[in-house]
Amino acid sequence: MDLTGIHHLTAITADARANNRFYTDTLGLRRVKKTVNQDDTSAYHLFFADGAGSPGSDLTFFDWPVSRERRGTHSISRTGLRVAADSLDYWAGRLGDAGLTRGEIAELDGRATLDFEDPEGQRFRLTADEPGTAHPWDKSPVPAAHQIRGLGPITISVPQIAPTEEVLTRVMNMRAKGEYASPDGKGRVVVFEMGDGGPAAELHVAEQPGLPVARQGAGAVHHVAFRTPDVAAIHDWAQRLGDFRIPNSGEVERYYFRSLYFREPGGNLFEIATDGPGFDVDEPRETMGEGLSLPPFLEPRRAEIEARLKPID
Repeated sequence: MDLTGIHHLTAITADARANNRFYTDTLGLRRVKKTVNQDDTSAYHLFFADGAGSPGSDLTFFDWPVSRERRGTHSISRTGLRVAADSLDYWAGRLGDAGLTRGEIAELDGRATLDFEDPEGQRFRLTADEPGTAHPWDKSPVPAAHQIRGLGPITISVPQIAPTEEVLTRVMNMRAKGEYASPDGKGRVVVFEMGDGGPAAELHVAEQPGLPVARQGAGAVHHVAFRTPDVAAIHDWAQRLGDFRIPNSGEVERYYFRSLYFREPGGNLFEIATDGPGFDVDEPRETMGEGLSLPPFLEPRRAEIEARLKPID
């Protein structure tokens, strides 16, 4: 019973229009779903991914009118994105031309990386992955060879690693594979892997006891989700969390996938999500993400919901 990798990561934006423009125009991702937060239908929930909307490539955003995040521990502190190994020079130039805050290409944990921030301050790390393309989007402004291939690794910050490590290894069946010094000099980072391993299936846990407690806001990450194949598997995970007496949401039907939420001891919100049915369950793959999609239980309220949303296209 293993998780197979990162499923998606959900962050917070205070400007849905600018967010939509940046992730499609600058990062070259495909918007694969324009919907609403199912628990707060006044807010958009935007999904950006590779050309196929593959599990493991979804970078999603809740649109909330909030101030910027306060950085610190008890947080999902850096979002990893994978690109081909020969693409980092291209991205260094593209991000620099866009006027973004970025670092230099450097080796970290044996891989070439490039750190940058989006316009709202969300922290990212491009990581060199295997050569070649994955599922490119033919309408992307980024050449297919250099397009973002998916998520990973993801970094979280906790003040003490031991309680988090116990949940990751004993409950979630992750494997500790090594550690490295945090690039900011504020602690160590322990690497945990899932499934077949590799950057798409790694969670990096930074132990940073000297940091203040983070406060979520624009530019912060709300939660990270991990992949499980299907509904039968998520039934098993719900049972496992119960067996370990870990408080959780119970199974939640999100229509595009089924989810299960809980907090690890460091306070970070985790989700386990099924690979299917996927974003083309309610619209053709060729045009998914272009119009406002609503799950069946919200469809009767479409007129009311649309009236409260500001156009972003």
